[in-house]
Amino acid sequence: MGGSHGDRDRTFALAERANVLMRDYGPSATPRAYTVWYTYVSGLQPLLNDAVKRLTAKGALLDSDIDTLYETYLDGQRLAHAAERTSSTVLSEIEGIMEVLDLSLGSTAQYGESLRILSNDLGGKGLDRARVHEIVGALVATTREVTANNRTLEARMRESRKEIEFLRETLAATRLESLTDPLTGLSNRKQFEESLHAMVEESVADRVPASLIVIDVDFFKRFNDVYGHLTGDQVLRLVALVMREHITARATLARFGGEEFGILLPGADRAEAFALAEKVRASVMGRDLVKRSTGESLGKVTISLGIAVSRSSDTAVSLLERADQCMFMAKRDGRNRTVDDSESLSLPDVA
Repeated sequence: MGGSHGDRDRTFALAERANVLMRDYGPSATPRAYTVWYTYVSGLQPLLNDAVKRLTAKGALLDSDIDTLYETYLDGQRLAHAAERTSSTVLSEIEGIMEVLDLSLGSTAQYGESLRILSNDLGGKGLDRARVHEIVGALVATTREVTANNRTLEARMRESRKEIEFLRETLAATRLESLTDPLTGLSNRKQFEESLHAMVEESVADRVPASLIVIDVDFFKRFNDVYGHLTGDQVLRLVALVMREHITARATLARFGGEEFGILLPGADRAEAFALAEKVRASVMGRDLVKRSTGESLGKVTISLGIAVSRSSDTAVSLLERADQCMFMAKRDGRNRTVDDSESLSLPDVA
């Protein structure tokens, strides 16, 4: 009882805090706005919290800000519907199998009853040759009927097995799509957040090192404005390619924002994370960006990186905040560099 009361009190406290923030920062008391603010105060979506802090630093939110936050971080309806449709098909297929099995069981029970009756008849006295022949004929006919039914069942089961295997692959593909950034092929925001939570929990519980690298492409808006969005996409793919070339198998590579990338390194200490970040930074800088349509050289791409190493008091939100702050320090210090959280960081107050 005490636990349930505690959970209820915490829920009420979160709801009250969400209402206060919705009143203070606006824009309106809509269900969508409440969902955004409640998720924010609960700390379940670190990237949403990060985005809210950036927006509230500029003042009150607009309806368009709430719509963008909700659709970017909380709306997973399309893939949820796809998974629901596939699950419904699987259930229908299973129901079909059960119907065939029921028919088979009924046929088998009927066959058993027929054998019992025929056995009794054969055990009777005074049977003539004709009657024995008649009973054996009935037994053969019944056996053939059951054999045919069993063949039908086997065929249906084979078909269903293929169908269920196809549906299983469809579900797996749907889940993969829901966790993958379509432009770069890296993990998306959803997978990044899930993996970030898991990594921090494991690090704190087992007292093992873990590091987070946050990457931001320098002057990315200029690439888009001057050369167009296709070239901007080419820049993002280049950064993703370099990340794959240098990162170990156990790491999680993600694109979780427009030009923002993340690398989760469970088991990596500060020195390992810094060395890896520098390899990625130098490799990106060493590539020449060429416009595919014309062959024109577009110069060098550079990135700024921030590193945070897990502490015993960390949550996913706090680790991401420190890595983000380090990345912004790298930007302020001239870009094209790596900054880690070994220095004392001045974090802004949380709204």
